[in-house]
Amino acid sequence: MKSKTSICIITLFVLTMVFIAEAKITVLGELTHEFTTQQGKTYQGVITLSNNGDEPQETKVYQTDYLFFCDGRDIYGEPGELPRSNAGWITFSPKRFIIPPKSTYDVNFSIQIPQNESLVGTYWSLIMVEGVPLSSLESTIPNEGKSSTMGIAIGIRYAVQIVAHIEETGKCEPNFIDMKLEKKDNTKFLQIDMENTGERWMRPTLLIELYDDSGEQIGTYEGGKLRIYPGTSVRFSVNMTDVPKGNYKAMIIADCGNEDIFGATFTLSLK
Repeated sequence: MKSKTSICIITLFVLTMVFIAEAKITVLGELTHEFTTQQGKTYQGVITLSNNGDEPQETKVYQTDYLFFCDGRDIYGEPGELPRSNAGWITFSPKRFIIPPKSTYDVNFSIQIPQNESLVGTYWSLIMVEGVPLSSLESTIPNEGKSSTMGIAIGIRYAVQIVAHIEETGKCEPNFIDMKLEKKDNTKFLQIDMENTGERWMRPTLLIELYDDSGEQIGTYEGGKLRIYPGTSVRFSVNMTDVPKGNYKAMIIADCGNEDIFGATFTLSLK
C-alpha cells in the first residue's frame, strides 16, 4: 500500500462584504497541495498570507465544512457536521492577528489523523481566511474615521481546503445523473451532470466520442477536468457547435487517471 503525506488544497472564493473598506489580504503559494495520510499520524502545514496594502490588515481565521452541487449550490456548514468532515482533526494558530503593511504572515495548522480502522477514503473541510476592514466596527485597529454607518463594498475571503486521504483506501464512483443538449446564442453544448457516490475524491477528464451510423468515429470532444468529492456533483459542458446535424452514437468517458476510466453510451440527435 503506497504512503504519501496529508492534503491541503487552496481555492479562492470572492464574496460580498457589507462594509465600506476593502481588505487587501492575499494567500500566497500553490492553489493545490495534495498528500495522503496514515491513521494515527500528525501532519503539519502553513498558510502564508500577504498584506499588499499601505495600512495594517487585521485578519480572522475560522473553519467551515463544504459541499457543492451541479445546480450551483455551495453549502458552508458548521465545522464537523458532515460525515466526511475532518474539521475536528485540525488545529491552527493564530485565529486573529494584524499583518503589517507590505508584509507576510504564516498561519500554522496540523492534522491529527485518528487511529480508527473505519476511516476510508477522503475527508475534508475549510479554513477560511478573511480580512477585517479598518472601518468595520469589528476591527480592533484604532481608526478615527470608524463609524457606525455601514455601506456596501467588495471584500475578499479565501477558502483553504484541508483534505486528508486515508492512504490509498476508498473508491471513486462516478454516476452520470443528467445530460441534455443546450443552445445559447450560436453555441450548442452538451451539459452533463456527474456525482461521486464513492468514498474517495476524483478529478475526471470528461471526453465525448461520437460515431455515425456506420460506426465510424467522427470526433472526440473535451468537457474539461473537475474535482468531485464524495457526495458532491459537478456540471460539465461540451461544445457541440461544430458537429454536423444528424443522429450519433455517443460514448461518455470519465478518465480519472491511475487506470480508473468510466464510461456510458447514449444516442445523440443534433438538429
